[in-house]
Amino acid sequence: MYLRRLRDLREDHDMKQEEVAKILGIQQTVYSRYERGALTIPLPHLLKLADLYGVTLDYITERE
Repeated sequence: MYLRRLRDLREDHDMKQEEVAKILGIQQTVYSRYERGALTIPLPHLLKLADLYGVTLDYITERE
């Protein structure tokens, strides 16, 4: 699933992929695949990202 808002949110918070990956406990390459839609993001990671950025899952998944 490609979630184009992931990159926008990360950049809006002046974070690098490496920083977000560390918070999620994964490698930067895995996080990069999340942003590109090459890997499906597990729900626990989506929840952590929503908390990190202070947004809802609906916002991240563009279900507003």
